[in-house]
Amino acid sequence: MIGFGARLEARVAATAPACVGIDPHLLRVPGVTGSQSRVATARAVARFGCAVVEAVAGEVAAVKPQVAFFEQLGSPGVAALEEVVAAARDAGLLVLLDAKRGDIGSTAEAYARATLDDDGPVGADAVTLSPYLGPESLAPFLERRAAGKGLFVLLRTSNPGAGPWQQGTGLAGQVADWVAEANRDGTGSVGVVVGATLPDEAPRWRERLPQAWFLVPGFGAQGATVDDVRGHFRHDGSGALITSSRGVLFPAEGKDAPADVVRAVRERARALVQSLRG
Repeated sequence: MIGFGARLEARVAATAPACVGIDPHLLRVPGVTGSQSRVATARAVARFGCAVVEAVAGEVAAVKPQVAFFEQLGSPGVAALEEVVAAARDAGLLVLLDAKRGDIGSTAEAYARATLDDDGPVGADAVTLSPYLGPESLAPFLERRAAGKGLFVLLRTSNPGAGPWQQGTGLAGQVADWVAEANRDGTGSVGVVVGATLPDEAPRWRERLPQAWFLVPGFGAQGATVDDVRGHFRHDGSGALITSSRGVLFPAEGKDAPADVVRAVRERARALVQSLRG
């Protein structure tokens, strides 16, 4: 089985170091109204998610569905998530499930089965994880590397309130040390999340983690630019996956007409890729 790091490297080489987050903010999803049932809303979300997949397949390396936007709709929303993930995998996209799971023992094992196992409900290629409960909370996910799966551990997130806990050599430094050790097998299948809005810190984390893939949210709508993400990449220009969600999913204001979603999202995805190449 080819390791996740190598699979991601190949996808990026074939497309671009770009990932589109599928965060279906309900008020902006075409076909969603305030008077609908959860079932009808979930169907609109599934149609929108699958249209996004169609639009970005062949343009970017991966998609990153945010599970909370689906789970808020209950079981119909979870079914919509499964449908969107299946469409993405059929389209050849890597699926990075933005779930930020983190627990211990049998609970962590259950989370790993639910998110990563191919015979489970989702079967994503990788998942985001919170490391606050320590290495044992990450162990079940680490075991899935043998099946070609990957994980992205929260290291330095871009939200302003994270600074006091994540800066310096405290918890974040310990997480970086764990990730460096986990990547000694050379596969690069254990990545980290480092926000795009942290250009001054990113080079330091890159120096500590030369093998790790960086998943880089915060580009575009959150204000980060191409100059801000240069330090997230390795010296050879690889190793980082830049994520944009709202900037690709939605127009500057309002929402796209249902018939225009594929064309409009594809245009915005291409603009994202062009900005990274420019």
